Amino acid sequence: MSRRIRVLVVDDSVVVRRLVSDVLSADPAIEVVGTAANGKVALAKIDQVNPDLITLDIEMPVMDGLQTLRELRKDHPVLPVVMFSTLTERGASATLDALELGASDYVTKPANVGSVQASMEAVREQLVPRIRGLCRHVVGVAPAAPARAAAPRPTTPAAAPAASAAPRSSRIDVVAIGASTGGPDALSTVLAALPGDLPVPVVIVQHMPPVFTRQFADRLDGKVALRVAEATTGMPVRPGLAVVAPGDYHLRFRGDARSGQVVAALDQGTPENYCRPAVDVMMRSVVDTWRGNVLAVVLTGMGSDGARGCADVVAAGGSVLVQDEASSVVWGMPGAVVAAGLAPTVLPLAQVGPAIVERVRAANPPSLPFRDVPARPAREVSLS
Repeated sequence: MSRRIRVLVVDDSVVVRRLVSDVLSADPAIEVVGTAANGKVALAKIDQVNPDLITLDIEMPVMDGLQTLRELRKDHPVLPVVMFSTLTERGASATLDALELGASDYVTKPANVGSVQASMEAVREQLVPRIRGLCRHVVGVAPAAPARAAAPRPTTPAAAPAASAAPRSSRIDVVAIGASTGGPDALSTVLAALPGDLPVPVVIVQHMPPVFTRQFADRLDGKVALRVAEATTGMPVRPGLAVVAPGDYHLRFRGDARSGQVVAALDQGTPENYCRPAVDVMMRSVVDTWRGNVLAVVLTGMGSDGARGCADVVAAGGSVLVQDEASSVVWGMPGAVVAAGLAPTVLPLAQVGPAIVERVRAANPPSLPFRDVPARPAREVSLS
């Protein structure tokens, strides 16, 4: 027997609590079982209302969102939590802190969008699909499609590799990674397993808004052996470097005639799969640039972004591996790749990084591009 998803809404603003509650209550699959004006009240209500998911504001009096999340995770380590964030430097930093503390995902707070109706539509578009995706374990609930229709694309949907696909390449010249919901934690785990002298570049699309991607890249750079940077137009893509697509820009690549290097190229073309940056866009460009010498990796995420791109990788002779369902926050993106018959290798998150290293080492003799990896100067890095 199916039931509705039970949601506890936590925000110090009466207006926001009412707005979010009205939007969620209008969805037949969701039931708002309680609201709270601060974290202390929310923690007291959890056992009373037994929610399937909590929406949690970051800035609140008495007990803010980060304090609440720390306390919440002591007794409820897997209860889904979606943070409300602002598109500011401070908001991005606090949201990344929340993700490190165990938040499942985040949405931007409804503010300064013109009208109550526009605010409600923004919440409906961002929050409802996340709630459905994160609570797929609730009986009878299927993931919802985003509210806006996707722009038409000239390419066909992802499918199992055709018989005419190129022979499997014996080289790997680039590792291309796509992620969304749950991706920040997953990427931290994967990149931490990669050595600083990895003989190929790593290119990444993580679905995130502007400001967030730069701070995310900076944090990763301070925690892993690889160099990590938000991509800029003309940035050389070299071994030992991981580049992260900036929010609201597609990440592509081109050859630079003067330097002879591959460099990043950014644009604000039409969103694909409701996303910009999109994994599919990056994967297509990776194939255009490196042909079949590609290892594509798809990590946890909602939707199917990356499936078409992986089909292109396989057709060119490249290889694909994905994160398994058990270790994914949401198995939408990797699941779509598996369903299309494109991923012969499906691994728990902890094994993805080591598998990348093993494949790259096997495909690239030690005499190859290690000399191109610049020495990394010692420095102290703040993770806050």
